[in-house]
Amino acid sequence: MSRLIAVSNRVADPRAGTAAGGLAVGLLAALKKHGGVWFGWGGQTCKGEPSEPQALRRGRISYVTTDIDEYDFDDYYNGYANGCLWPLCHYMLGFFRYERRFGRAYEHVNTLFARKLRPILQPGDLIWAHDYHLFPLARELRRAGIDNPIGFFLHVPFPNIDVLRTLPGHRLLLEMLTQYDVVGFQTEHDVRSFIEGLARSGFLEAELGDDRYRACGREFTASAYPIGIDVPGVIRMAQRSVHSATVSRMVRGLVGRDLIIGVDRLDYSKGLPERFRSFEALLQNYPDTRGRLVFMQIAPPTRSGVRAYQDIREELERSAGHINGGYAEPDWVPIRYLNKGFSRSMLMGLFRAAQIGLVTPLRDGMNLVAKEYVAAQNPENPGALVLSPHAGAAAELDAAIIVNPFDTEGVAEAIQQAVNMPLVERIERHQAMMSVLQRNDINAWTERFVADLERVRA
Repeated sequence: MSRLIAVSNRVADPRAGTAAGGLAVGLLAALKKHGGVWFGWGGQTCKGEPSEPQALRRGRISYVTTDIDEYDFDDYYNGYANGCLWPLCHYMLGFFRYERRFGRAYEHVNTLFARKLRPILQPGDLIWAHDYHLFPLARELRRAGIDNPIGFFLHVPFPNIDVLRTLPGHRLLLEMLTQYDVVGFQTEHDVRSFIEGLARSGFLEAELGDDRYRACGREFTASAYPIGIDVPGVIRMAQRSVHSATVSRMVRGLVGRDLIIGVDRLDYSKGLPERFRSFEALLQNYPDTRGRLVFMQIAPPTRSGVRAYQDIREELERSAGHINGGYAEPDWVPIRYLNKGFSRSMLMGLFRAAQIGLVTPLRDGMNLVAKEYVAAQNPENPGALVLSPHAGAAAELDAAIIVNPFDTEGVAEAIQQAVNMPLVERIERHQAMMSVLQRNDINAWTERFVADLERVRA
């Protein structure tokens, strides 16, 4: 079996406990099965050229990390990756901010990654790069003489060409993706956006069938590989954690009230202000829900160096205070807003205890929270999932209550529908979604992508 070399912006620290993010969970599952190396930034900056990468071995996985020059880092990470590409990929151009120096730093860091990665590589290795931080990596590796199969998986949406054109140099971004042998996306919609972008830019030379294409003089695979979860692992974790002291205390504190839960990084793409306004509309339009429901929103901070993320934190704090101030009673507080992270184990227990999962991003690549919420439920008395159609998960979990997150009153109606949904209907919807999760689990995602990457040698 070929060794797998996973490359991402950030490498999970194996000493820090269970990984929380979708990318980290997915990569760990792939690497544990295949063995290999996880390479990327270790979280430290330096002055000038970074020293040799640091390596840490755990079982079949080597965690190899490099520092990044402090002058490059801010422009690469906060500037180009999260100030340009993130809002572009999420169709939120009001947050788009471009400066030429951002692009230069972005390419410098990708060149650094290729240079530091090259001595680690062996002839039989499969290289799998992840996410929008690394669009240029294949090009840089090819320039360094690497002819190994190189795959790329995008964890966020891929914008259509009319949005992509906002980015100066967007044609170069498209061309860089054709340097990969396998280009993976979350949904078929993302694949179509990519191929249409190539066609309308004059790069697409032929559609070869079976997800094969030729563009910019190279043949490659472009396909949807919807990322899944470890279903049995989530079930075990939820069953155990729901009885933990913390979750048990929380349940007792509800005093028989239904729990609505949302878990999202503190990000403007997650639709959190809109979600808070929808919950307020629920309390206003459906007075019978007052005192009956508690909405817990967990939103750990992220990207604190970007002003937009500071603004949304302040907005949510004001909104939660406004709603609680207007509706709370001495024995009932409608919103519990927690601006901190919790372990995956704790979250799975909270999911199992919650009667409603509220997952309403404005735009999202997949959103594994939706899948984890479903898997964590008690199949004999499952909760209901309220899901945005703009999350990649909606393409698979169509048995959820699908609602437009921009429709404040519509989301309120969807929550009301979930609150009053009969047990028989909840079980039917849950069974339909579980069958999808079990069929397209984390192992299926890994195996299909790696199999396509291995075929490059054939």
